[in-house]
Amino acid sequence: MNSLSRYRFYAVNFGIPLACAVVVFLMFDLTSIDIAFNNLFFDPVTQTFPLDHVHLFEKITHKWARIIPNWTGEIAIIGALLSFLWPRLKAEKHPKIIAFLERIKVAPVLRFASKHRRDFLYVVFAFSISTGVIHYLKGHTSVYCPIETTQYGGKIEHKEWYENFDLLKVAGDGRCWPGGHASGGFTMLALYFVARRYRWRYSKAVLYGSLALGFVYGTTRVLQGWHYMSHTFWAGIFVWLACLLTALAFYGRARLEMPVRQAVSLSTVRQPPRANSLPQ
Repeated sequence: MNSLSRYRFYAVNFGIPLACAVVVFLMFDLTSIDIAFNNLFFDPVTQTFPLDHVHLFEKITHKWARIIPNWTGEIAIIGALLSFLWPRLKAEKHPKIIAFLERIKVAPVLRFASKHRRDFLYVVFAFSISTGVIHYLKGHTSVYCPIETTQYGGKIEHKEWYENFDLLKVAGDGRCWPGGHASGGFTMLALYFVARRYRWRYSKAVLYGSLALGFVYGTTRVLQGWHYMSHTFWAGIFVWLACLLTALAFYGRARLEMPVRQAVSLSTVRQPPRANSLPQ
């Protein structure tokens, strides 16, 4: 039974993203679907992507949108640092400091950070590893953005990532594959694995919300001509694998595969019989 559970866990969490990778490669990288989709948002008369020149659209979808993953990462770093503070405050040695922290409501925050140190550290590492993987792939594939290619009025010839890929050295100046902005949204998948650790019954909502955020981030850049749609899919695949492997290192498979806790309905709880009740 345990081996079956292990097989199912790996089949779902590794098998699905790897299957998606094959589909994306065959459907997008070996066809012209990416270009056909981007053509829908390109104005051949002005040789521009009109939405790329709408400053409000750029500000909302690219500048302001960064707040969500950036603040999440910063909170995780602060929480990780604070988590080391509370255990160093001994009641017998620092009673006045502890009393002061209790009075200003800081002590509960420090206790919470200390209790969830592993979670804060996991988010920090998952964000860092995901970002590192994306930056590595960008540098070692040297793919230029659509708007930079001759297809859309640029100066660089369009090439797919596998045509330039170099494992050990930087392949060139292109930095467009996978989607960096999309990966910022997908890094929120780290919170899904934290939710799974605690078997939170809304963990799937966190999963779907993180995926939706990544696709929204990626699609808005496609509309502006700065990415192809496949770049978003690839970003999601690599970030998922990075977060998953990091979660396995921090929490272990057994914890992550446990079923989520279900809400207990009061109507389903059996009430004890009354003392004065008689059998019918």
